Amino acid sequence: MALSGRPGQLLPVSLFRTYRGLPKSVYALFFARIINSIGSFVHPFMTLFLTDRLGLGEAAAGRYLLLAALAFVPGSLIAGKLTDSIGRKRVLVFSQIAAAACFIPCGFLDHSPMLPWFLILSQFFSGGVYPVSQAITTDLTTPKNRQAAFGLIYLGTNIGFAVGPLIAGFLYRNHAPWLFFGDAGTTFLSVIFIILLVTESRPTEEQISAGYRDESDERSEVGSTLVVLLRRPFLFAFLFLMPFLNMVYSQMNFSLPLYLLKLFPDNGTVYFGTLMTVNALTVTLLTTGVVALTRDLRPIIAVALAALLYGLGFGGLYITRSFSLILVCAVIWTLGEILSFTHSSVYVANHTPITHRGRFNAFFPILLGAGNAFGPLFAGPLIEKHGISAIWPLAGSFALFISLLFLLLAEIERRVRK
Repeated sequence: MALSGRPGQLLPVSLFRTYRGLPKSVYALFFARIINSIGSFVHPFMTLFLTDRLGLGEAAAGRYLLLAALAFVPGSLIAGKLTDSIGRKRVLVFSQIAAAACFIPCGFLDHSPMLPWFLILSQFFSGGVYPVSQAITTDLTTPKNRQAAFGLIYLGTNIGFAVGPLIAGFLYRNHAPWLFFGDAGTTFLSVIFIILLVTESRPTEEQISAGYRDESDERSEVGSTLVVLLRRPFLFAFLFLMPFLNMVYSQMNFSLPLYLLKLFPDNGTVYFGTLMTVNALTVTLLTTGVVALTRDLRPIIAVALAALLYGLGFGGLYITRSFSLILVCAVIWTLGEILSFTHSSVYVANHTPITHRGRFNAFFPILLGAGNAFGPLFAGPLIEKHGISAIWPLAGSFALFISLLFLLLAEIERRVRK
């Protein structure tokens, strides 16, 4: 019996047709993202490197990590502005080369106090990568195929991340300098893909002029980023809600390891590592299917569904004590992660003027990062006062509430656009 809608055709072949017909540059970005993510050796081990190799205390390491996170912000904003003014490709190539170049001295410095400053500088340049790649993907696609394009690039990222930390774990103990050399080398290799295969996609003056007559939300605009954003109240509301959704998602890395350590004192860290592997495998194996199944959904409805799955997955931990059921919860919230990451990018792209794609996409990761930062900030005192188990019903309920707000926003937008 065939597993797809056509006789004699297997399901995987049918699923991967989701990505057929995309622009060549999108496929190039996909392979470049795989290569770059496979070599993402440094970021997962930054905390360990600062404390274990450099001998810094937890407080000092935390300050350096905070500076690295803050350095990302101006890097993203500057790159977003340059992306809209001088072009996509040159900003992307420069950002990646500059970020990778900062790792090369780190391989020689080892225990030097200068090393953290090179890491911070690298994060500054890394901030330019996201808004440019998002702008390129938006430029080359239409609302009909954007979900597939963003889904493919998201898949490439996670394929790489499923392999990269594993390699880095082997390198860290005995060949630590190669964390930096390897990360830089794979980035340079991915840049070659971009130089050779990605076309410059910045809209021409003719396209921008024609865009002023466009009646969609991608029409050309004149004005600052904030002024133009305020002209798009639905996008403004959407961007306002997304950090709150990410506050719930941040509990995977903050509250979850503490919860597992409480439930399984002897094996909590091992189980957490297992859950991270399940998360990566679920993303890698199911992204294509999720993209195919939800391609006809409005992006905002898909994000509302993502919030619902977050509520069920994280909220379900409150009534779960066996590790097998915790794994089920992890799969549920990971399905939400797939929906959130792919469809939120599509919603932003569909509501961004062609004149401001770089600048709008520069704000998006900053807002998501704010949610990741504030999630632990609010969860920590709650856990101290009421215990680790108290976080799950609150996180679950909050996610369900956010889901309802997304649905309300979707309904208001539908009525206004009738």
